[in-house]
Amino acid sequence: MASPNQQCPTKLPPMLTPWHEFYGLLGTASAALLALLFVAASIGASVLTPERAGATRTYLSPVVFHYCNILFLSLIALIPDMAPTAFGITIAFAAAGSLIYSIYIFQRLLHEGPDLADRLAYGAVPVIVYSTGLAVAYLLLTRVIRLGLDLLAAASLLLLVVNVRNAWDLMIALARRATQEQRPKS
Repeated sequence: MASPNQQCPTKLPPMLTPWHEFYGLLGTASAALLALLFVAASIGASVLTPERAGATRTYLSPVVFHYCNILFLSLIALIPDMAPTAFGITIAFAAAGSLIYSIYIFQRLLHEGPDLADRLAYGAVPVIVYSTGLAVAYLLLTRVIRLGLDLLAAASLLLLVVNVRNAWDLMIALARRATQEQRPKS
């Protein structure tokens, strides 16, 4: 056990040192976009009614979930002295749970019949990203670290970009509904 006089190490393990700025920016972007989504949802709260709870669970909740997931990944990647094994195990558990959730959402999308773009962006891409997360975990645990970290970065960026698209899609849908509800009924 470290004595209280010892300082916490300030260097990242060699595995993640080149990625420090990347994960710092990725986490910052994710946190900012998540905060903006909360603001937008609170402004458009009048259209988030109990009758639309299913749509909220299918479309809004996954966007929040994915932003939180990107933020979580960024934070664990920035933990000082994270060992490759610990990082790989953490990625494995996070990816497995996220994959199960994403498959559930994808199945809902297939039954509700949205357009192809929504099925891909809300459903297929997250399933691919979290499946890649499991592959990354395997690579990290078998010490194929560089490829694992490159794949993790690519998957994280893909999820962030697709999630920005999904958040925009949601905000447009909320604005349309709010406008329709404000029009006088004839």
